[in-house]
Amino acid sequence: MKAIRFDRYGSPDVLEIGDVEMPAVGDNELLVRVRAASVNPLDWHFMRGLPYVVRLMAGLSRPKASSRKLGADKAGSVEAVGTRVTGFSPGDEVLGGLEERGTLAEYITIRADGAVLARPASLTFEQAAAVPVAGVTALQALRDKGRIQAKQKVLVNGASGGVATFAVQIAKALGGEVTAVCSSPNVETAAAIGADRVIDYSREDFTKGGRQYDLLLLDTAGSRSLPETRQGLLPAGVLVGVGGPNKGNWLGPLSRAARMAMLSQQNKADLTVLAELIDAAKIAPVIDTTYPFAQTADAMRYLEEGHARGKVVGTM
Repeated sequence: MKAIRFDRYGSPDVLEIGDVEMPAVGDNELLVRVRAASVNPLDWHFMRGLPYVVRLMAGLSRPKASSRKLGADKAGSVEAVGTRVTGFSPGDEVLGGLEERGTLAEYITIRADGAVLARPASLTFEQAAAVPVAGVTALQALRDKGRIQAKQKVLVNGASGGVATFAVQIAKALGGEVTAVCSSPNVETAAAIGADRVIDYSREDFTKGGRQYDLLLLDTAGSRSLPETRQGLLPAGVLVGVGGPNKGNWLGPLSRAARMAMLSQQNKADLTVLAELIDAAKIAPVIDTTYPFAQTADAMRYLEEGHARGKVVGTM
């Protein structure tokens, strides 16, 4: 089968499509034919080996064999099931996520009791592949770390990104009053996905407007220092960080996250919550663009530019 691999750190030029062995199916696993897989900032960090703290996990000078794979979420069809699997059959269409990465491939195996469930009928494969990493990250940030309550005032900074477009919608679905901060070209998108108020950061500084937010401020852009950002919070407000700009070789966005919350563990329960919200038409993936599997390097280049409106998805 074909899969995306890289044997050294660097730009998207290091990515190659190569032949690898078909994965063996364990007793409690599904073999899934991948139809679509999104790319995430996580892939960028492992591909580049930046910030350098990533290399403590992936390999110091070159990526370890186990770290040469990319892709953490996918949608596809079940090709085979292990002998102890119940609830899934060949032909089922599913979405899911992998903690160890590797979904940018023609086939993957995933535990049947892991982060995998039936694809919502309203979603295409491309839309379904956009859900797991970004959707679960936004849900956990809002519900588990921010402990959002109905009628709370929520600010989403960088509101046009992959996680943030889910955050705006999930916050609304959970009863929040949402203010979205984004650039001028993305104002209409933020309003279309349900933001009650949209701030164009080129015209207004949310930290200086005098408006403060009740209990949660979800900062996905990382464009402000912590002292600046806190000016937008009420005394009891909660600041949850889920990333930041791709700057700094040593810690980069992880330096902010280390002082705030580290998020996103893929699991079936949270995917089920997202699927229920999708079925209820309360949230929907926002996809900027799709790329053929053979153009994964181009997809990564586009992601690195930092201007994607929603998710970037590869199709198989």
